[in-house]
Amino acid sequence: MNPTTLLLIINLTAALAYMACLWPVSLLKKDASIADIFWGLGFVMIAWLSFFLTDGYVVRKMLIVSLTSIWGIRLFLHILLRNKGKGEDPRYVAMRESRGKKFWWISLFTVFLLQGFLLWVVSMPLQLGQLAPLPAAFTWLDGLGLFIWTVGFTFEAVGDWQLARFLKNPENRGSVMNRGLWAYSRHPNYFGESLIWWGVYVIALATPGTFLGIIGPATITFLLLKVSGVPMLEETLREQPEYRAYIEKTSAFFPWFPRKDKP
Repeated sequence: MNPTTLLLIINLTAALAYMACLWPVSLLKKDASIADIFWGLGFVMIAWLSFFLTDGYVVRKMLIVSLTSIWGIRLFLHILLRNKGKGEDPRYVAMRESRGKKFWWISLFTVFLLQGFLLWVVSMPLQLGQLAPLPAAFTWLDGLGLFIWTVGFTFEAVGDWQLARFLKNPENRGSVMNRGLWAYSRHPNYFGESLIWWGVYVIALATPGTFLGIIGPATITFLLLKVSGVPMLEETLREQPEYRAYIEKTSAFFPWFPRKDKP
């Protein structure tokens, strides 16, 4: 079997099995949010599986798995601490109510296996980027990808930290977060996550046969912009007058200077 095909099949199986193992835990806890908490660690698993299953240039492989591990572990800890003591995410509560008694088994497919499949798709560049042994040197694409990843990681980590600190202050209850990075983008953390995966893709482009890895960053960018990111989060927030004013001034995704009030 072709090494690329074999790697992708093994990693798809691992991603689905990983999420499937979390499903019974969610049933015991009655909380499907566990899928989100362990999302980041799934990429770490895929990165290291690919590392041990491929014969690519070891320096590039170490770069890819190191960046993925830093990102995935930080995201895991962030969501774990953010969700602690807050119960199930409202999105899953709504799904649970709409599905009724069937949710317990439907969630295996609509939450866990679906996320396992998406995890595999988004991680495509980190898988393909570890396959080729050539070029056996650090290239300008590796450097550019590392730079893009660093900018993205900064936006995501700093954005999450700023929002967490804002929400922790009782004086900000009912207010809109429009400071720091949030003054330039309504979702700087989502922008950062998208940029992270474009960075990994550029690193993968340093090796031959990785163009199709573009499906990874394209998928996560589409999901964040059109499906589970910006639209879902802002669905209820748009009803608040202060947030509507924030929307009129601030870019939804790509950071830009806030628009000035009309005279």
